[in-house]
Amino acid sequence: MNPLTGLAFAGSAVVACLAWASWVVWAGALAASLVAAAKAGILRRVVAAASVVVVPFALWALVIHGLFFPEGRTVLLEIGPARVTSEGLAYAGAFVLRTASLVVVMLAFSLWVSVPTLRAALVRRGAPAQLGYVLASALGLAATVAERLQRIREAQEARGLIVRSGPAGRVLAARLQVVPLVLQLVDEAGERGAALEARGYSLPGRRTSYLDEPDSRTQRVVRWALAVVCAGVVASVVIPAVVGVLTGARR
Repeated sequence: MNPLTGLAFAGSAVVACLAWASWVVWAGALAASLVAAAKAGILRRVVAAASVVVVPFALWALVIHGLFFPEGRTVLLEIGPARVTSEGLAYAGAFVLRTASLVVVMLAFSLWVSVPTLRAALVRRGAPAQLGYVLASALGLAATVAERLQRIREAQEARGLIVRSGPAGRVLAARLQVVPLVLQLVDEAGERGAALEARGYSLPGRRTSYLDEPDSRTQRVVRWALAVVCAGVVASVVIPAVVGVLTGARR
């Protein structure tokens, strides 16, 4: 599959999940991404990386919306000032499901795509060389953030870092890991920028590449069809909203 075809599928799923507030759409995008990841042999990596983001977010959503949802009317359990309501649990579940679908879709694509082939495909179709390189590098970075954090934590533990139990200890440990990660990324960005300039990426002219991506007429038709579908999805949300605003203004 051409990397741009995969990008079109992933982008369409993201647009649908953001535009339509539907459990069916979110669950469908999540299931399709997991099936695609399983066929590509990256399901375990996708689940592990997504869990790092989704599990803490789900716990936060459950505490905020499940226990302290102001619009909740159907009380299931009361614990002091906290009230567990069916409306709060439904809202928290929808919030988590939408987030999980978006995270899994983007991780599945970033772990599946061949970064050099994607960059070559973008540059061959007229995208600026710097843009293609930055996008491809960002996807490669998204696939390795969890591994980098793991290596930073192992290095800090080898130097005597002790992760204390409890939320405060974990927050402190997370801060000590994030700061070296950010500094590492900034340093790498400077090195890559200098390397791009040295290799003439800022020069004008047509680019050639030794890499060739697989493509076919069917895939090109599918990509254009997905682009039209995405435009229709956005229009199905934007047009009614604009009409509603104009109608209300006239009244």
